[in-house]
Order: sequence, then structure tokens, then C-alpha cells
Amino acid sequence: MGAVIELKNVSYKYPLTDTPAIRNFNLSVEKGSFWGVIGPNGSGKTTLCAIMRGFAPSFYKGELEGEVLVEGKRIDEYAEGELSLRVGYVFQNPFNQISGVKDTVFEEVAYGLENFGVSTDEIEERVIRAMKLTDIEHLAMKKPFELSGGQQQRMALASCLVLEPDILIIDEPTSQLDPEGTESVFKIIEQLKKEKRTVVLVEHKIDLIAEYADNIVVMKDGTAIRSGSKQEILSDISLEAEGIQLPQYALLGNELIKRGMKLDYIPITEQQAIEVIGKAIKGGDC
Repeated sequence: MGAVIELKNVSYKYPLTDTPAIRNFNLSVEKGSFWGVIGPNGSGKTTLCAIMRGFAPSFYKGELEGEVLVEGKRIDEYAEGELSLRVGYVFQNPFNQISGVKDTVFEEVAYGLENFGVSTDEIEERVIRAMKLTDIEHLAMKKPFELSGGQQQRMALASCLVLEPDILIIDEPTSQLDPEGTESVFKIIEQLKKEKRTVVLVEHKIDLIAEYADNIVVMKDGTAIRSGSKQEILSDISLEAEGIQLPQYALLGNELIKRGMKLDYIPITEQQAIEVIGKAIKGGDC
């Protein structure tokens, strides 16, 4: 399958700054793949999302060098509003995504479709479908600002999904949520993965990234220091020296190896840990 997002030698500077927020960045995201973006605070993850979505430099201004292609077309060649039908963007803070002009959750989810002139019957059908997927049907008549943080984030996801974009860029959707809210959001992300949607997800909860992503790009100081399969990247203990958080199961596996247990590989998920450690114990390699 071909790439649906490509960044070629991309650098970007915000207005009135001298230091690029993104430097010499290259990335190719294939159709149907699920990429996790990780790295310390200030490494450029949100800026990368803004570039892929076309917000930088069109909204944030600044200077962009290199090429950003979506479905083989430069982002600056898309007509205004056209890109939002191809690339859905969910902000870190759902408050930033609420229009503030709609009285109910149903109307808020429908707002984007209204702007594109979609027929009333189709709007109703698509809104109901998006609300079912995000489990907010029971909130349809609630006021958007009366929802909890987790409910607002699910509403933001529904507002994005209702446009039926081919690509979804999701920026730290659980950063302000409790465990229950996090679980509710990742149920939606799990469904998107099952549907083979193209997803780029920024997330600090590294064990969830290990569970759902196919590939990982590791960012530091505005550039990609590593990229590849999640198994390769998230089992690389040397990344700790770069300030990169690794899954708890990778750290456990590495510690067991240092203590003499012979593991076939370093696990990155709970299921892998159960399998590989169980095998070593049964084989007497401990």
C-alpha cells in the first residue's frame, strides 16, 4: 500500500523564533497503518501533528521548508477546507475543539457536516453512527460544556469521525483524563485499528502505544531520532539514555535478562511478557 502522508526533509519555525521546532524531518505513513509518536515534552510532537494536518504554516504562520504530501498532493495545493475531509485532527484539549455555538452534543457533532452543506437526512444518519462508535448517544441532548473531560474527548472524536476522513491524527487524547476516561477513549482507538484506519497517535501512556501501534517514531529536539516497528523501537533499552520512556514490560524483561534469565526477546506488552517469561520458566532458563 502506498504512503498517504509523506514528510520530506521538513523543517518548520514558528513566527518570531530563530530555532526550528521541527528539523530535517522525514516520515512516510502508509495507508491503513497505525503510527505512535513518542518523545519528551517539547520534542515537537504537537508541531508535527499540526504540520501533517496543514495547520502549520497556514494557521500558525511561520516558515516551512521541505515537502508535506497528503495522498500524493502537496498540502498547500488543497483548497480551503478540502484537507479536513481527508485528515481528521483531534486536539489534546477537547475544549479547543468545541465550537461554542451549538446547544447540544448532537448539534456539535453535526456542525462540520452543516458547514459542508450535507443534506439533513445524511447528517442525522452520520451523526448517529459517529455517536454510536464513540458511545455518546445518551449524551445527545446534553450541553457540550456540561460534559466531563472524557465525554468531551469522545465528543471531539465523534466530531472528527463524522466527516469520515481517511486519515486520523490524534494528539494526546488522554493527557487530561482519569483511567476510566482513558479506557473509554482507547476503546474507540481499538475500533479504528480494527477498521484499518490510518492513524497517527501522540500519546504519553507508553504501554497503550505498545498495545495498539504498528510503528513508532521517536522524537527529540524537533527531529526523529528513531523510527520503525514498535517491537524494534520499544524494546531498545538504549533509548532510556535519550530520556525516552519505555513500556514497563520491556524494563521488566531487560532486568530479568540482566539477572540471568534467558528470554527469547524483550517483551513490550503484557501478553508478550506472559508468553516469553512463562516459556523461560518452563524451560528452566532462570
